[in-house]
Amino acid sequence: MRVVFELRFAGGGASMERMQIANNTFLVSGGASGLGAACVRMLASAGANVVLADLNRVFGEALAAELGPRVRFASADVADESTVQAAVELAVRTFGALHGSIQCAGIALAEKVHGKTGPNPLATFAKTIQVNLIGTYNVLRLTTAAMLQNAPTDSGERGVVINTASVAAYDGQIGQSAYAASKGGVVSMTLPLARELARHGIRVMTIAP
Repeated sequence: MRVVFELRFAGGGASMERMQIANNTFLVSGGASGLGAACVRMLASAGANVVLADLNRVFGEALAAELGPRVRFASADVADESTVQAAVELAVRTFGALHGSIQCAGIALAEKVHGKTGPNPLATFAKTIQVNLIGTYNVLRLTTAAMLQNAPTDSGERGVVINTASVAAYDGQIGQSAYAASKGGVVSMTLPLARELARHGIRVMTIAP
């Protein structure tokens, strides 16, 4: 069975195209554990090259070693421009190009706006936005910059981006104000980014587990 990403470009009369995973290169942020690690395993099993970007060096290096030379680990903080750029450069330098990115890095800090000691610390809300929303945008902007350098396929394809939001973006619970706001931001920026990058053959989508 072939494993593919469905890829549809904006524009009148556009037909359905498919991005082949095999022999293409992907960057997965938050790839050392959870959903990110599952994505790394899936991509590797389908024949892709993968750069696993994460702060957890122990888990990240172990997973890369387990999956073989087509998977590389990069120590990266999604909200830090320099470390994400280094991960992108690792992908291009090692495998020749970058064709897709999957954003799985995120944190879920649960706090009520008013607790037993008063209003919750602003730093908690800010950190959640910094990692989940700004971090997602940071990875997207740097990975798509690399994808723009790709020669388009016959159908005009250059790359694909998959962001991770959450059902909390639509149905947040008590204590999830920061998390829901951050994931709602990811959802809200998807359409304008997809419209902007579609003309370059790059699809942007968001999943909401």
